[in-house]
This record gives sequence, structure tokens and C-alpha cells, in this order.
Amino acid sequence: MAVSEPATVSVSAGDPTVVADRVDITYRIYADSAPKLRKAFVRDRRQREYRAVEAVRDVSFVARSGEAIGIVGHNGSGKSTLLRGIAGLVPITRGDVYASSIPVLLGVAAALEPDLSGRRNVLLGGTALGIRREELEERFEEIVEFAGVEEFIDLPLRAFSSGMRSRLQFAIATAVTPEILMVDESLSTGDAEFKERSDERIRGMLDDAGTVFLVSHTMRSIRDVCTRVLWLDHGRLVADGDTDQVVDAYERHMGDLKRRRRKRGKRPPPETR
Repeated sequence: MAVSEPATVSVSAGDPTVVADRVDITYRIYADSAPKLRKAFVRDRRQREYRAVEAVRDVSFVARSGEAIGIVGHNGSGKSTLLRGIAGLVPITRGDVYASSIPVLLGVAAALEPDLSGRRNVLLGGTALGIRREELEERFEEIVEFAGVEEFIDLPLRAFSSGMRSRLQFAIATAVTPEILMVDESLSTGDAEFKERSDERIRGMLDDAGTVFLVSHTMRSIRDVCTRVLWLDHGRLVADGDTDQVVDAYERHMGDLKRRRRKRGKRPPPETR
């Protein structure tokens, strides 16, 4: 597929919150060599072989307050890596990212403890996101009710199902409105009712002039929530503009790809099935 210049954005919004200026993110995948007896006794000074993967290449955009920006693309296109780069979780190889406040990447699993109760994890996870203890205590009942885990909140987190944990993480991370919120595939977890409530909460966060980034393979969620879409392909920004226009073009592209793969007898990637 030929990569075109990104379209000009015609979405009216507020002040800039995130500026990505020609961002590259490259990481190394090291080869796993077979162990040798000599290595157990002699230090091997040879450099390990690796392959450089250009996950994000020359991506530029400006996000503004009041925007909900969807990021679409096939598996391995660099969507999640871009979010992690903006959040400061992976180093930027080249270029710059400027943010008006600390971006919050939804998913506090690293801060949650499976042996602690759901109640303790609400306080722990919220504190890890920078939410004040007093505010967490004020919103505790709302968080638990939104996640739908009232009957389990005093049980250890390891007793929760994966869906319950995901719902609780979402409820904690969205308990207060950060200026910059990034959601990576969270809306694909849970039943239809919870997806609808998640959509409503994100739309409500826009009323407080925050900026939301949503990475999802579910185009319905992108269309329902987002005011603008970035389309990444092999790490490059293919299109940036109106939600319906970009999603329509992306779905046509994936449909064409699916048909070509069928002709060649190959299975389509997961998001096209």
C-alpha cells in the first residue's frame, strides 16, 4: 500500500494538549542463541545479534482539548507503541513529544496487587495515577458501582474474573478527568452494557475539556466516541482527519486486503474477521 500524506484536520477544538513532532520509536529484538558450554566458564564479549524494529516512523500531529482521537491500524502498525511513547513509557528514538500535563494511559494493572482486596486496590491504583486519597474516598462507591463489583470488593483481586478486573481498572482510571487520557483496547472488554457505559463516560470526559486517545479494532467504538481519527500503517501516519472519512477509507483498505488474502489462500488478520 502506498502511504499518502496525512489529510488536513478540519476539526474545531481548543488549546493544544499534545504535540508530536516527527516522532520515531525504534526498538531492538535480540536473537536467542543456543547455549554453549564455553559460555558457562568464559565471558562472551561478542555483541548479541539483534533486529531493529521501526515501530513508529516520522509521526506528527497536534491534539487539542475537547478532542477524542481514535487510532486505527492493523496489528503491529504502531498504535500502542505510539501511546506508550506519548506517556513516556518507552523512549522516543527521534523527534519530540510535548504535553500540557502528564498523559494517563488507561491500565493500572502494574500497580494492582492480586493478593489485596478490591477495596485496597481502588486506593492503591488511584494513588498510582496521582488521584488524591480524599478524592478517592469520596468517589469510592461510584467507582465500585460503575465497575459492577459491589459483591466482590472485599475479596482478593485474584478472585476477580478478568472482565471484573478490567472493569475495575477502567473505573479507577476514569474516576477523575485527566487533561490527557489514553485508552488502549479497554472498550473491547466486558459486556454490551459496560461498553455502552464506557462510551458514555469517555464522552462525558470531553465535556471537561480533556483530550482522549482511543486505540481499538472495534470501529463502532471509534465512530461512536471519536471526533477525529489517526490511521497508522507500518508505523507511518497514513491519514488524520474526520472520523467517518478515515474509518471508511480504513475499512475499504482492510476489505481489499481480506479479499487479496483469500485469493492467495491466507487467513485475514484478526481485526478483519
